[in-house]
Amino acid sequence: MRRTHRPEITSVEMLAAKTNTHRCVLQRIFREHVGASPKWVIRVRRLQDAAMRIERREIGLAALAAELGYTDQAHFARDFKAIVGKTPIEFARLR
Repeated sequence: MRRTHRPEITSVEMLAAKTNTHRCVLQRIFREHVGASPKWVIRVRRLQDAAMRIERREIGLAALAAELGYTDQAHFARDFKAIVGKTPIEFARLR
């Protein structure tokens, strides 16, 4: 299987549609071959992209959170810290 980063894929439903695979089948494939859910993989990849954008100072944190679909910055900060290990502000200060 070819591995390609597709930032426009933001949900399991979008991935299922892009791959013409039923959501349940997709979840089983991910569990067997990746060891994680497709939702978790999509979330981690999006937050890694966010970290790169913060590092390059491409966009403000509030705008980035909104662009990623977070309704509030606190939720974005919690998710970011869970994956990156630092809040977006802490991460930005290190760069």
